[in-house]
Amino acid sequence: MVIIGNEWDKLLKDEWEKPYYQKLKAFLKQEYKNHSVFPHMDDIFNALKYTSYSCVKAVILGQDPYHGVNQAHGLCFSVKKGVAVPPSLSNIFKELYNDCKVNPPNHGELTDWAKSGVLLLNTVLTVRESAANSHQNKGWEILTDKIIGLLNERDSDKPTVFILWGANAQRKIPLLTNPKNLILKGVHPSPLSANRGGFFGGRYFSRANTFLKEHGVSEINWTIN
Repeated sequence: MVIIGNEWDKLLKDEWEKPYYQKLKAFLKQEYKNHSVFPHMDDIFNALKYTSYSCVKAVILGQDPYHGVNQAHGLCFSVKKGVAVPPSLSNIFKELYNDCKVNPPNHGELTDWAKSGVLLLNTVLTVRESAANSHQNKGWEILTDKIIGLLNERDSDKPTVFILWGANAQRKIPLLTNPKNLILKGVHPSPLSANRGGFFGGRYFSRANTFLKEHGVSEINWTIN
């Protein structure tokens, strides 16, 4: 049984006993035993731990965790303090400054965003070292689709901003059927994609806050300390 420590426990309690998750659990047990896998087991569900269901104002969807040593800690695009800021996150910080004049921090940990109501969710929550996408199609997508669906279904007084960068994240659009929510799309912030155009200038951060304010929801504090 997975213990998150907030509302997600009740909302997801049935998932842990379903066949897909039991199969995923058995797979992960062998992976963590025989390989170097990220993030640490205690950090797998950090996105949910930091941002409870009713506190979610925006969702940023990533693909799978960083696969380098000491990088991933359960929040998409985020790395632990003391670890070099990855190129994709550096581009996110550039867009944040251009959009909101928020100065980039001297680290890449996005925990402050999570505490401010941004669910930093990867669609796959674990990965083998140096093997991107190695845990795709093992069951994580079923769970994270459930999480996205639960947020999509929230009452109209809890509008949500979904920030979808890149084709992988945008494949989740069919799950987002609630017209009360806002979908912001852009190309992936990785240098290969972002420098071709379509990421910079998207003003995702200010547009998210404008939408939230218009719907009576307090704005996200995008500043990172």
